[in-house]
Amino acid sequence: MTEGDLDEVTALAASAFAQPWGREVFAEELARSWSMLRTLRAAPGGPICAFANFWLVRDEVHVLNLATAPELRRRGYAQLLLDDLLGFARAHRARHVTLEVRRGNAAAQRLYRAAGFAVIGVRPRYYAEDEEDALVMLLTLDPETGFVEPREDVAF
Repeated sequence: MTEGDLDEVTALAASAFAQPWGREVFAEELARSWSMLRTLRAAPGGPICAFANFWLVRDEVHVLNLATAPELRRRGYAQLLLDDLLGFARAHRARHVTLEVRRGNAAAQRLYRAAGFAVIGVRPRYYAEDEEDALVMLLTLDPETGFVEPREDVAF
């Protein structure tokens, strides 16, 4: 992502999230050395159809945002970005990938579970606008092989 993408990403976030980040927050993320922002376009030169924002902190990747334009969902764009993000984690020998997801966001949960993430906790009333809980999800990678280490999923 470049500074030139900020307006498009901000607009996409506004269409995808109830409480989207503003342009200034994405600009701050773009300036941080540990923050990665990836965009995806359905066609070269076309509009941004999805984006991901994640941090690399020591041996952990923390996913902050993964969003697809609402009218383009269920076409595999989020999966492509998640695959890219996990490739980044493996290339940087990350041991864990973590994220929070709305308890009510079944589609996102299915995406993450299919990639090997497991629910490990709950953040009660995490989302301020509606006090919805967040499920904390974790993917543990073997830093030597990059393969997912199996774990039991905890029900919350």
